[in-house]
Amino acid sequence: MDTKHLEATLHHREIKPTAIRMLVLETMLNHETAFSLSDLESTLKTVDKSTLSRTINLFRHHHLIHSIDDGSGSVKYSVCRTDCQCTLGDLHVHFHCNKCRTTHCMESISIPDIPLPPDFLLENVNFVMKGICARCARKTPSTKAKYNTPLNQSNQPATHTW
Repeated sequence: MDTKHLEATLHHREIKPTAIRMLVLETMLNHETAFSLSDLESTLKTVDKSTLSRTINLFRHHHLIHSIDDGSGSVKYSVCRTDCQCTLGDLHVHFHCNKCRTTHCMESISIPDIPLPPDFLLENVNFVMKGICARCARKTPSTKAKYNTPLNQSNQPATHTW
């Protein structure tokens, strides 16, 4: 990735570019799916865990990345769009594949506005759908038929538990 692009991305979020921050950002941008601290450690063997943790916290604080609790027991992260400020209006759905264990941002699917009872104050929303991702479904054609029954036809899921 171009160094000027990395610097501009960090400057846009008011983060001072350093060699480590640019290395971590480049690694994050190279991930096609959400990634964990452990994933970054595996890729960036020369960077210690505390430096990665501090960098993740800085990037989260400046809305460069967002965190995802996909139920796997390991918090995942993904780089935000340029215009994202991580407000409730910016939140989107995530999809966790039960087969390959990857988590995908579904940025085109906004989290619906769900009215709360009086005196409830919303602070955060975590919307994770689980199933089989497109790549895994292509590898096993019978999987797609099993899980692809539309809910609106029978009002019941195919053969899986919700």
